[in-house]
Amino acid sequence: MSSSDLGEQEQRRRTERDALEERGIDPYPYAWDVDAHAAEILDTFDDDKHQPEDGEKGAYQVSIAGRITDLRVMGGSTFFDLRDETGRIQVYVRAQDLPDDYYEEVFTELLDIGDIVGVEGFVFRTGMGEVTVRAAEDFQLLAKSLRPMPVVKETDEETFYEVTDKEFRYRRRYVDLAVNPDVRAVFRRRAELISAMRGFLDDRGYLEVETPILQPVYGGASARPFKTHHNALDMPLYLRIADELYLKRLLVGGLEGVYEIGKDFRNEGLSRFHNPEFTMMECYVAYKDYRWMMDVTEDLVRTVATALHDTPTVELEGHDIDLGGKWPRLSFFEAIEDATGFDLYRADAERVYDVAANELELQEVTPDMDLGALLDEVFSETVEPDLIQPTFITDHPIELSPLAKTHREKEGLVERFELVVAGREIANAFSELNDPQDQRERFEKQARRRAREVDGVKPEDLIDQDYLRALEYGMPPAAGLGVGIDRLTMILTGQGSIRDVILFPLLRPER
Repeated sequence: MSSSDLGEQEQRRRTERDALEERGIDPYPYAWDVDAHAAEILDTFDDDKHQPEDGEKGAYQVSIAGRITDLRVMGGSTFFDLRDETGRIQVYVRAQDLPDDYYEEVFTELLDIGDIVGVEGFVFRTGMGEVTVRAAEDFQLLAKSLRPMPVVKETDEETFYEVTDKEFRYRRRYVDLAVNPDVRAVFRRRAELISAMRGFLDDRGYLEVETPILQPVYGGASARPFKTHHNALDMPLYLRIADELYLKRLLVGGLEGVYEIGKDFRNEGLSRFHNPEFTMMECYVAYKDYRWMMDVTEDLVRTVATALHDTPTVELEGHDIDLGGKWPRLSFFEAIEDATGFDLYRADAERVYDVAANELELQEVTPDMDLGALLDEVFSETVEPDLIQPTFITDHPIELSPLAKTHREKEGLVERFELVVAGREIANAFSELNDPQDQRERFEKQARRRAREVDGVKPEDLIDQDYLRALEYGMPPAAGLGVGIDRLTMILTGQGSIRDVILFPLLRPER
């Protein structure tokens, strides 16, 4: 549809709105009593009980509301499709069932596809066999649509949408949702996923809590934050990059199992797996370790998948992914050696860079990268994309994990695992570091590196001194888990981009 055609349609609809008001019809009334929805009517209509005799009103009386998605005027009667939150149902309108002149002067002249209407009447089955609502009692315009909705065409086999441009769909999610029931279904699944996860954690007696989003010192992960300023206190604040440090303060306070489902923010790039604003579930349980948490994570993901699909097996990108049973457990360096043939355990940064740049020909590595960043790049490029079935990657290098306990058996490693499914990290967990002196030393090392990357920042300003003070009061040994809600939703709804599971993803400004 050309921009000129679109402009003509919008102008016509605005003229129709003015005409409605001139006739004393409010194009935006306050309310409508809804007592039924399309799916419910289609499921419960019974020909033996509800089909009226010729010329009589039916016993199945309903009041429904929704958007007109198709309009077929046939002289003194009209059929249109009404789509509500649950689906589509046909509506039948006759001129004699509406007030004098309303049908000719209002209904057929001033209503359009996309308008939202209320219908009160009875349900019957047409001669063509379609369950239909006849607007025999009342009909009212509830919202005049001033912009034309995208065209939707349905056949027995397939549904076609005029809108195929993904950027249009992401920017105008309200349109995407209005015309595409499959998109609405994805976000219903997302809500069911979060409810199932919350139920799993609640059933185990863990306490759901809320911790600060605005933080004076950001921490809990390695990422660039969003910075803001509090005027009244004249102090800088940061949007949190993780919930971790505040949740572990609660273990110090005597709570033995806590979790939070909330937003985190990282001022970094966008990709089909990354959005600067994302949703995490973080859980911390006292007196446990990462080995115990692996079993819990298997149980959690299996429970959530089964709640959504009645089976732990899901299909994604041509793969049947089995989220049930026990998952392989592969150490970080073992996984790299299996994928590349190079044993990089205990290798220094110079050796890892030589392998990454010259042997593996990775384009993103540079000589000034530290050991942790180099190893992370090697793993991300050579291992992660090929891990399709759920796999625990365990025992990471200490350079990548400043908040995890050192490995009780393997030098230079920490007790950490990542869960990778379909080539993407879904969860991350530690045996949590609770030695305040060890934690201080790691924080100071991390802060010196961060300060070199940002001009004018002092290392001491990047250390959460209050968290270290909390550890000095004593935090019990604990296991911590973070699960990316957006990525898990991608897996469980078969979506290839994180933007397809976030209602309003961040985009560049419209031109």
